[in-house]
Amino acid sequence: MFFKRLLTYLNPLTMFRKSENNFNLRMMHGINRISIFVFLICLIVMLVRYLSRG
Repeated sequence: MFFKRLLTYLNPLTMFRKSENNFNLRMMHGINRISIFVFLICLIVMLVRYLSRG
């Protein structure tokens, strides 16, 4: 349930739809999505570095 909602939230196709009327709210959600993407990428990089360390 949680992962399905997270994947829907992080879907790039739903990132640019016009669901909210307020421009500031849309920008806030966009920045939140970007920060989640960067966080997940950093976790993947840290995991790859840890596993390839030997």
